[in-house]
Amino acid sequence: MLVEDDAVIGLTIEQALLDAGVADVTICPTTDQALAALRDKQPEVIVLDVHLADRDDGWAVAELVQTLGPDSPRIIFSTGMPQDIPKDIAEMGCVLEKPYDAQVLVDLLREPQRRGIISRLRGALSHN
Repeated sequence: MLVEDDAVIGLTIEQALLDAGVADVTICPTTDQALAALRDKQPEVIVLDVHLADRDDGWAVAELVQTLGPDSPRIIFSTGMPQDIPKDIAEMGCVLEKPYDAQVLVDLLREPQRRGIISRLRGALSHN
């Protein structure tokens, strides 16, 4: 699932994921659409823009997803302002700072999910 309100970014990421072999990508441009989609089907991964046009706290979706337990979807935050994500929320997943190449996301998804990757990504981003 891709929660992204910028149509160009959404379509670019969707195409990169489809090209990489992802079978199904659901794009949700609003928090309400993301919550409705989660009621219908639980995705394996949620790429979550945290500043959506309808709400400025997109991480509320991540908080809800975490309540689903150990089988909850993997979360990847996508934002131009990573410093705005509360630290305890950011630790729920990886943070990709916009703009980023869609291939970075594809490569990240190919890696097994590991604890502590957020720290490594933040470190890599702060050195760029």
